[in-house]
Amino acid sequence: MMKQAFVALGSNLENPKAQVEQAVIALSHLPETRLVKQSSLYQTAPIDCIETAPDFINAVAELETSLAPEALLDAILNIENHAGRERPYLNAPRVLDCDLLLYEDVTLNTTKLTLPHPRMHLRGFVLLPLFEIAPDISIPNHGKIATFMTSDLLSGIKKLPSLS
Repeated sequence: MMKQAFVALGSNLENPKAQVEQAVIALSHLPETRLVKQSSLYQTAPIDCIETAPDFINAVAELETSLAPEALLDAILNIENHAGRERPYLNAPRVLDCDLLLYEDVTLNTTKLTLPHPRMHLRGFVLLPLFEIAPDISIPNHGKIATFMTSDLLSGIKKLPSLS
């Protein structure tokens, strides 16, 4: 049975726009998974990063998958690793960051995975692209995403023009 999941993608190294676009393609090739929608690309200044870090390019993808949450997490972490993701220190600049945001209405808190993503409701660079593709979604334990759209969390986020 197919389940709805949302994945956040971000990059600020090695041609970030291309990294995010390639990650969306990789998501579309995951087994037992179908890419339903992808958001526009958004440019955001780094948060909790070193001051000289380049801006991030962010997006969110909606998937339908029959993979279990942990298996989906493993698959998206594999996409990160294939892109060359390194973790030299907390919040380091990165070639690619993939976060499993939501998986149906599942709430989960294990050593490997927390659903919904524990900080997604605090991150405008996640909320804005998620709102673009799923304006009626509710974040378990937090409510409708629309309630976050008037927040100062969205300041400084720039939607990039579409090529199509």
